[in-house]
Parts: sequence; C-alpha cells; structure tokens
Amino acid sequence: MTATPRIAFVASQTDVAQSALATLTALHGQCEPEAADVLVPLGGDGFMLQTLHRYGHLGKPVYGMKLGTVGFLMNQHREDDLLARIARAEPAVLRPLEMQAETEAGSTVTSLAYNEVSLLRQTRQAAHLRIDLNGTTRLEELVADGVILSTAAGSTAYNFSAHGPILPLGAGVVALTPIAPFRPRRWRGAILRAETRVRFRVLDPYKRPVSVTADSHEVRDVVEVTIHESRERTVTLLFDPEHNLEERILSEQFVV
Repeated sequence: MTATPRIAFVASQTDVAQSALATLTALHGQCEPEAADVLVPLGGDGFMLQTLHRYGHLGKPVYGMKLGTVGFLMNQHREDDLLARIARAEPAVLRPLEMQAETEAGSTVTSLAYNEVSLLRQTRQAAHLRIDLNGTTRLEELVADGVILSTAAGSTAYNFSAHGPILPLGAGVVALTPIAPFRPRRWRGAILRAETRVRFRVLDPYKRPVSVTADSHEVRDVVEVTIHESRERTVTLLFDPEHNLEERILSEQFVV
C-alpha cells in the first residue's frame, strides 16, 4: 500500500451511507476499485458481503465502516483521521467457502460464501438430508428445517442463532450446525477441519424440496450440494486495533 493510499469508496443506498460517501470522497477523492489500494465500503454487514462478492477477486484490502443495522465486519464510522486509521489497521485474512449446487432441472450453480452456506426446507415438509464428509457418509439421514456450514467469520451470525459454536479466527475449522433437527434428536452438529469436503444429498427432493443459500445467493430445488474451503481465493479485512475481528469473536462468547 502506498504512503497515501488510493481509496475506492462504495456505499449502500441508504441516505446515511450516501451522505457519508459524499463527505468522504470530498475529503479523500475517489478511485475506481481496480486501481485502488484499499476499498472502503460504507454500510452494514450485508453490504460488506456484497462488496466482497463483487470485488473480492481484485485482492484489495477492505476497511469497512458501519452505516447499517449490523456491523460485525465493520469499523466504527468516523469521517476524521481515516488515513491514519487505515495505516494502523490490523489485517484479518478470510478464506471463503466454495459451493456447487446441482438442481432438479440438471443445472449446476457455483458461488462463494464468506459467512455461511445454508440448506433450508422450501415447504412445510422437513428436509431429509444425507451428509458425506470427504466421500464417507457420516449421517445417513438428517431430518430438520435445514443445516448450516459456517466459516469462523460467519459463526457469530446465522450459525450462532441456530445454537452453533462460535469459532476462533484462524483456527482452520468450520461449523456444521443443524437447524431445528427432528432426527437424530440429540445431534448438535460438528466442528470440521476447514479443508473437509462436505456433500449434502437431498433424499426426497420432489416431496420435500430444499433450497441452498451461499451468503445471499439462493438456489432453489437442489438435489445435491458440495462445499469446501477455497484454495485460491482470500480476502483481507482491515480492523482498528482496539476492536479487531479476533477480539470481536472472543467477546461474543462472554456476552451474558
């Protein structure tokens, strides 16, 4: 990164984010993402994920500022001292999940997930799923509303609300968490090595249809979903030292 970084500001469509965009570009100028040294998204976690999906392939570090409802992946919004904050920010390198879904119609859909991949029942009927790990069947039949495979960065989000574990950043593991499981009744999920190849097979896709969502990208009527950690893609998020991502994940585990 250069001494005075070239910044690409991107903002959600909310009034407060657009106002901040106007102020910050007046102070620091504006650069196209492809030519920037750092990306600065202005919004909430949802917009941060949109930014990562849109620009993650560029390999630019990302310093987000919270101007949305949820900001776990963002820094506090302030319009002063931005260059100094970026200069002393601490990096957190994230590796997304790669999802490949096969549909009833025979199509194949691929997507990345920085937070989680979730399979969900589409109707009132519970989903019936078989779970294979690295080619070996580990659970012949899960009957549930669905199941989540979560990264460490996403483990405090949907995964945690489904009573899944919070994972330490950099631990090299992912969380496999059932959603409202009916059978096996006492199965609480599993913590897996991040490189594990996880395959879900929908056992009764016509009577009990299932959708899959990678972050916000939904695919309906799937019959098989394969997920593994990406080997090629990484993204670097930048955080203020006093409130970095590792500290946030740790703090979440001591909320009472």
